[in-house]
Amino acid sequence: MSATPVIEVTALRKSYGGRAVVDGVSFAVEEGEIFGILGPNGAGKTTTVECVEGLRVPDAGRVRVTGLDPVADHEQVARVLGAQLQESELQAKLTVREALELYASFYPHPADWQPLAERLGLTAKLTTRFAKLSGGQKQRLFIALALIGNPRVVVLDELTTGLDPRARRDTWQLIEDVRASGVTVLLVTHFMEEAQRLCDRIAVIDKGRVAALDTPEGLIRRSAGSTVISFTPSAPLDEGDLNALPALVSVEHKDGRITLSGSDETVNAVITLLARNHITAHQLRVSDATLDDAFLDLTEVAR
Repeated sequence: MSATPVIEVTALRKSYGGRAVVDGVSFAVEEGEIFGILGPNGAGKTTTVECVEGLRVPDAGRVRVTGLDPVADHEQVARVLGAQLQESELQAKLTVREALELYASFYPHPADWQPLAERLGLTAKLTTRFAKLSGGQKQRLFIALALIGNPRVVVLDELTTGLDPRARRDTWQLIEDVRASGVTVLLVTHFMEEAQRLCDRIAVIDKGRVAALDTPEGLIRRSAGSTVISFTPSAPLDEGDLNALPALVSVEHKDGRITLSGSDETVNAVITLLARNHITAHQLRVSDATLDDAFLDLTEVAR
């Protein structure tokens, strides 16, 4: 970790038509981490990172990238920050090789695009036109174009939207490889599993504000029900007995199956309850809460 954060955002505000889209957002990204910005559609995630990239001018607040102002020092910031935008396109007939050579020409000291293409699995597609690439191949190309300037930090905005599960997981591995090469990653997503798998820390943004900022594990610990137990009872259980379980957060019934959200204390108590009533728990499952559970708790509180 460096003494000065790679990205600093302080009290950022941006409005459109009198409506605050970003309303006092603050966070800092340390060198070498994958920092996630997580939130529902329309939460202000993309506007926030567009201010970081210098594509939008904030109404108020302060943004710095390696100590530089993305607007006033845009040329210098462009040399240290690579970006994959939420919606990106290239000319349909442009080949992968032509795109890589073109983007490399924009920088005084670009990365060697050939090993970069090999690392991202694009070598066999160098002569393929952009229009003929699959969704996953296009995403790989956009990652390469974001990295071709040898940036210190790269912003990836909704990188895996529209990808099938296999392509999404392959892309996750690419992001981990990018960080392993020494590049700091600012990752914008609304996929909970993606954020939990990749991010060192996460800022949850809802309605233009930071609802929480912590590690994935720290956010999960904030979930009201940190443990989930589900089973199908061999005989009905008294609803009053279920609702009296200690540390219980919620009870759900579906197709004869009971799902309880609570804590380890809840798990121990329900097992005792089953034994006392001589009831067998079929297909018993006990699991920890997920980032999805924490996200729902945080955004519901915000509402």
